[in-house]
Amino acid sequence: MRLRPLQDRVLIRRAEPETKSAGGIFIPDAVQEKPLEGEVVAVGPGARSKDGELLPMEVKGGDRVLFNKWSGTAIKLEGEELMIMAQAEIIGVFDGAVAAMKAA
Repeated sequence: MRLRPLQDRVLIRRAEPETKSAGGIFIPDAVQEKPLEGEVVAVGPGARSKDGELLPMEVKGGDRVLFNKWSGTAIKLEGEELMIMAQAEIIGVFDGAVAAMKAA
């Protein structure tokens, strides 16, 4: 990737949308909802406090995260659609067991 997020920004690759319902019906592309989760691709160094101290980031590359529907800004980079958002817009991080279940 040629984009390095600044401050407390995070670059995220959205998860693939569901193409089949629980009942086995295929969902057309036109009505698929964009997933509210994704994988962290890159993170900035962190924001600075009022005292100038660097506040560490809580997420890291490879983390699977959950975010709000209207969070971030969609960008196209090297033909791939990604999201860039502030760390504060991330609702939570999936732990290893949940991430493995979601991937299966």
